[in-house]
Amino acid sequence: MKIGFVGLGDMGLPMAQCLLAAGHDVVAWNRSPTPLATLAAKGAIAAASPAEVMEKAAIIGICVSSHDVVETIAFGADGLFSAPTIKARAIADFSTGAADASRIFAERAAKLGVAWVDAPVSGGVEAAQKGELIVFAGGTAEGINALGPLLDAVSARVTHMGASGSGQVTKICNQMIVAANVIAIAETTAFARKAGVDVAALAPALAGGFADSAPLRIFGPRMATRTFTPRLGAIELMRKDVGLAQSLAAEIGADVPLTDAARAVYDRAGEHLSVSPEADLSALVCLYEDAIAHSDEGEPK
Repeated sequence: MKIGFVGLGDMGLPMAQCLLAAGHDVVAWNRSPTPLATLAAKGAIAAASPAEVMEKAAIIGICVSSHDVVETIAFGADGLFSAPTIKARAIADFSTGAADASRIFAERAAKLGVAWVDAPVSGGVEAAQKGELIVFAGGTAEGINALGPLLDAVSARVTHMGASGSGQVTKICNQMIVAANVIAIAETTAFARKAGVDVAALAPALAGGFADSAPLRIFGPRMATRTFTPRLGAIELMRKDVGLAQSLAAEIGADVPLTDAARAVYDRAGEHLSVSPEADLSALVCLYEDAIAHSDEGEPK
């Protein structure tokens, strides 16, 4: 099957590579040329625009940074639905965005005969490379079934969470937990180092106990050694996702004090001299270790 893929960033590129590895013909587009050239070197067709992807592919995956970018790629000039011939019958949006935006996208796509499934993912870059992502799907069962070859190649599990938008709500729940967890790991790593513990042994020591988690296993060792590359998750994207949680909480009247506190930390990270918004989540440890260093020097935290 010829499968389209739009968005070849930290997650999208390995996902598209998994499609090639599964034996599919892949037609892809990306805003910047280098990842597209990398994928083309492995056998993919490099499209000149998202519209060309729509003309050539039976099903399509999108993986970009926000629902605003999704809207431009799907419905803007030279976007998917600007194609003179709409070949694709179903689209999986793997991006993380607002649930109400996904519902609107689904309605617009349905009028043009295309099933739109919000299918945000969890598992990080490593799971994307292995084709073992966890997918939270919102939309019709028929749409999800149509996307089977694509979903099978990139994921270990797909859970149909309900109607359009429900996949995004589930991903927001996921991010609320992860956002707070990564901050706790950064704070704990700095605390343990200050207390004289070998922080390189911390994550292995906690493995299997109640404090264990995938973020601890992934980011704990990186924080211990202050290893921030290659990037496995960007601070600014997590900040964006926490903002989505806050917006939805305000809309439905939910109390999310821990999420609000996490947002304050991510805001502070964006203003920190040694931590850029584009930095890996592991760099959050700098907020706490730099504060300890300043305290030791008699400066304000």
